[in-house]
Amino acid sequence: MPTLQSILVLLVVAVLVVVVCRRLRLPALVGYLLVGVLIGPHALGWIADTDEVRHLAEFGVVFLMFSIGLEFSLPKLVTMRRIVFGLGAAQVVVTVAAVTLAAALAGPGWKAGFVLGGVLAMSSTAIVSKMIADRLELNTVHGRQVIGVLLFQDLAVVPMLILAPALSRPDEALAAAVGLALLKAAVVLVVLLSVGQGVMRRWFHVVAAQKSSELFVLNVLLMTLGLAFLTQLAGLSLALGAFVAGMLISETEYRYQVEDDIKPFRDVLLGLFFVTIGMLLDPHEVAAGWHWVLAVLAVLIVAKALLITGLARAFGSDAGGALRTGLDLAHAGEFGFVLLAIAAGTGLLPPPVAQPVLAAMVISMLIAPFIIDYSEQLVRHWSGADWMSRAMELHQIAVQSMRAEQPVLICGFGRSGQNLARLLARESIDYIALDVDPGRVREAAAAGETVVFGDASRREVLMAAGLPRARALVVTFADTQTALRILSAAHAVRPDLPVIVRTVDDSDLDRLREAGAAEVVAEIMEGSLMLATHAMMLLGVPLNRVLRRIREAREARYSLFRGFFHGLSDAEADDRPHPRLHSVHVTEGAHAIGRTLAELGLDGLGVEVNAVRRRNIRAVSPEAETRVEAGDVLVLLGHDEALAAAEIRLLQG
Repeated sequence: MPTLQSILVLLVVAVLVVVVCRRLRLPALVGYLLVGVLIGPHALGWIADTDEVRHLAEFGVVFLMFSIGLEFSLPKLVTMRRIVFGLGAAQVVVTVAAVTLAAALAGPGWKAGFVLGGVLAMSSTAIVSKMIADRLELNTVHGRQVIGVLLFQDLAVVPMLILAPALSRPDEALAAAVGLALLKAAVVLVVLLSVGQGVMRRWFHVVAAQKSSELFVLNVLLMTLGLAFLTQLAGLSLALGAFVAGMLISETEYRYQVEDDIKPFRDVLLGLFFVTIGMLLDPHEVAAGWHWVLAVLAVLIVAKALLITGLARAFGSDAGGALRTGLDLAHAGEFGFVLLAIAAGTGLLPPPVAQPVLAAMVISMLIAPFIIDYSEQLVRHWSGADWMSRAMELHQIAVQSMRAEQPVLICGFGRSGQNLARLLARESIDYIALDVDPGRVREAAAAGETVVFGDASRREVLMAAGLPRARALVVTFADTQTALRILSAAHAVRPDLPVIVRTVDDSDLDRLREAGAAEVVAEIMEGSLMLATHAMMLLGVPLNRVLRRIREAREARYSLFRGFFHGLSDAEADDRPHPRLHSVHVTEGAHAIGRTLAELGLDGLGVEVNAVRRRNIRAVSPEAETRVEAGDVLVLLGHDEALAAAEIRLLQG
């Protein structure tokens, strides 16, 4: 098949499968793996497993390791050293040792077992860190343990990348090969880290001074691929050089800009790498050895969960937290695929061993999001100690709340929550603040603030905080999904309770109001009001008229400001559909001429007529009886699909 045709086939199938995975809330990398299985040489055979494809996919690993190096933070490692170098190191070492011993006894040999242990020791940083963050568990005890173990796993990849190729040498040359590889790595790392950091910072100053985004991106690519090439010249892997490049840049002030610039290259090439991994999977061999697939899957899910749970208990975690840590990490990871590809390519793992392992890893990553989602319910079912710890947490919240007769519940004690608390205190209004950051809670409580540790989206936490007798509830952080859970829990007990919710813009105003929010404070809208207030006062508009305009805008729930005309600079930072404004010119012969807005029924399409401009006069919030005339310009508010349907109805009927 010609190269261009192969690329088109790959792109079409990848787009379709990744869209399906996103709709099913599965990680995109799972979609790439499935694409590789589907179109690879062992299934439909649409793409050949050629050296060119594999070499291009290697760049995905390069940028993945660069990103890990960019996230490398020495202060963070020092802060979490007990978890990282204690629990994390124990998990990797014990897993590698156990699998090595089993492989030496079972037949594949200790070399294959060593690499296989490294493969099975890894968990998915991409899946776990995102889900832990979404569940607001990054600062919980088990969340810190999970992140600490993932940090050490990322670090452990570096020596594994060095040792795996060396282990493929014959036994008589093994010691020399391993020693030489470690010596080369030590020399390269010492030279680059001792000399490279100062050089890197000065060079980036020179490049940044040119104020060219194109030059900056080119420089990032040069540094990444250049250091990868240097380590390859030294007989080491490309990925090691990329990791060092990331580490060097992480200590400069350009880290976040670099991370943003490199993301498109990393994601696309990493997707190609996972496609090539999927192409290695032979469904026929997997079907023939399905019992081995189940055995490896059992080791990954059950044995790995039990091992991590036991180690977490040994490092002082309670039974519930230890079990949640084990469940969250009981699956394969991205770096496991990297190591497996190296082992298969060097002949360390023969196909009869590599195929079941690869299949089990793919399956484990498919079910990992569901295990993490239901881990709390599983822990509650299996661990009585978790019930006890939660009961103690609720008891502490209840003790604090008993001091206030009719408190205001503040969900989130960040900057907005703290400012609100100070104003309430000046008015002698009692409040109880809930936050999931233990450090923030500890420091604020020591300073005399009425704040306790607790997840406000849980109904029992709100009850313990005094929900039945609360005067109001305020959600101070801009997280719509969590706010919706809080609204549901609060109104199930107190449907009469006024709830004020903070959000970023107007995209979720309607959802939050429909869920029961009495007021929704949109940051962008309030910022626009303040900007308009100062502008009108400086322009000489009387103060009473300015205040009236602002009051009218708030009473109308920001209807004057809903939506805006999008441009090229308004690319959204997330993938949510945002309402926007769209102007439609009603030309002669249009279907809408002579009909009222009510007759046109645009609201049934999910579109609101924000304004009508007629003969250069703009009428805001027109009435339903307003009749459309030729030459009118209707300003519509809605989402893209609804706006397209509304324009067709206005012009064509």
